[in-house]
Amino acid sequence: MTARNLTDMIPDWPIRLRRTEASKYLKDTWGIDRKPSTLSKLAVVGGGPRFMHANRVPLYPVNELDAWASSILTPLKSSTSE
Repeated sequence: MTARNLTDMIPDWPIRLRRTEASKYLKDTWGIDRKPSTLSKLAVVGGGPRFMHANRVPLYPVNELDAWASSILTPLKSSTSE
């Protein structure tokens, strides 16, 4: 098998980020400031982005981070009374 054939066999898995990277991604992409420790707490009590484990390492798929960020943002407002 050639190297090209091997890479053709690898599925396109979603990118998964560790907590520190996920925190940075949320800040850089969405402007949502959540520390890794906050993501850790949300993983225990609920209400945070969905994640998976690789052994003991929590991994956040980027598409789940995007879905969660989108779900906590409100529509645009023109005043605070709306």
